[in-house]
Amino acid sequence: MQYFIKIAIVLLLIVGITEIAKKNQTAAAVLASLPITSLIAIIWLKQENTEIPVIMNLCHNIFWMVIPSLVFFLIFPFMLKMGYSFWGSLVVGCGLTATAYFAILRIINSFP
Repeated sequence: MQYFIKIAIVLLLIVGITEIAKKNQTAAAVLASLPITSLIAIIWLKQENTEIPVIMNLCHNIFWMVIPSLVFFLIFPFMLKMGYSFWGSLVVGCGLTATAYFAILRIINSFP
């Protein structure tokens, strides 16, 4: 039952954001940019009696993973503006974002 509730909340967020975006892109962007999934995950971890160092480590990792995720939001709309197809822009944006993730992981793992 607990997994069903988690899935339902995430689905409601996604549907809500897409429906709001049809009428108000700024409001949808604000809702989508909020760390709602991170907050929910942190709260669920706490409710499941996860140790605080695990939650702290998750927060630290989320911080570093936000940085490469921004690559997508720069590349994808830029490519669309330049006249590239939606699907091509999406693939390139995802590919460059994945590359940025690998790069940040290498950087993070190079420090003790």
